[in-house]
Amino acid sequence: MQKFTQLTGVAAPLPIVNIDTDMLIPKQFLKTIKRTGLGKSLFFEMRYDDRGQEKPEFVLNQAPYRQAQILVAGANFGCGSSREHAPWALNDFGIRVIIAESFADIFHNNCFKNGILPIALPPDQVAALMEDARKGANARLAIDLESQTISRPNGEVIHFQIAAAHKHALLNGLDEIGESLAHKPAIDSYEKRDRGEFAFLNSPIKAA
Repeated sequence: MQKFTQLTGVAAPLPIVNIDTDMLIPKQFLKTIKRTGLGKSLFFEMRYDDRGQEKPEFVLNQAPYRQAQILVAGANFGCGSSREHAPWALNDFGIRVIIAESFADIFHNNCFKNGILPIALPPDQVAALMEDARKGANARLAIDLESQTISRPNGEVIHFQIAAAHKHALLNGLDEIGESLAHKPAIDSYEKRDRGEFAFLNSPIKAA
């Protein structure tokens, strides 16, 4: 998993509450088990018309937001089904940070498994960052995970909270498998001892 330490860039404003996972990646794109290739279908029904042409009014179809790595959105982001394809699609598009008032629990946890930083902030701070995002290329946000800060274009610094375990995982690029493998020496030692002390459990059963 890609590490997350710092990110500075343009944020795309998406002032919509209750953005659910079907809006993020509709059900017809859930057939794949690959984590790549879904970015083009992110927000599919909002980005494209019935002929598959881009809707110019949608924010991610506009410059400079086509390359946005940060989203500032409404409350309850990621609600709906638990599909992990939602963070896969966001990540494949290039989104590494989502700032919102609140997140659905399962989506929130899935973000950390895929190298995305979800930041929950009070409504007034989200509103201020939304205004920054609306300024486009003239306003860039700087996110620093180590110091847990967001630096606004006007110089204001906003602090955010994150669980220590999630912070450690993102800083070190560790998903759940990676975190398990970090304990490989201890696991190997246990298995070696187990094979010695309980050899009878590991012996093949002979037919009578």
